[in-house]
Amino acid sequence: MKLQPDPKQSLNTVTRYDSQYIEINEQRFENSIIVMPEGEILPWNVSHFNQLQKSDFMLILEKKPALVIFGSGKRLHFPQPALLQDLIGAKIGFETMDTQAACRTYNILMSEGRLVLGAFLIEAK
Repeated sequence: MKLQPDPKQSLNTVTRYDSQYIEINEQRFENSIIVMPEGEILPWNVSHFNQLQKSDFMLILEKKPALVIFGSGKRLHFPQPALLQDLIGAKIGFETMDTQAACRTYNILMSEGRLVLGAFLIEAK
């Protein structure tokens, strides 16, 4: 018995992930990305959690999601609150988890029709 409808084929769905890459609609990305259910998948010029800056979240703010699912890399890391001030001020929700959990959560929320943004950190070696 099927309990959930199939997501629209046109939606950006995480189809596979690993610690070194993420596939969206079977297209492989080996660098950090920002993705929403619809629209272009954008490169996110972040390669290490420890190098995050407030400016790294400006592209996210411009997209005006209701909720951000932040994949912080192989391990769970919480960004400094000062980095998120603009998102908080814009009343954009923000959840942090390791990137693999973030991929799964993004897919669930996206399939529910939520205005979610996935910010997935792929850490450079």
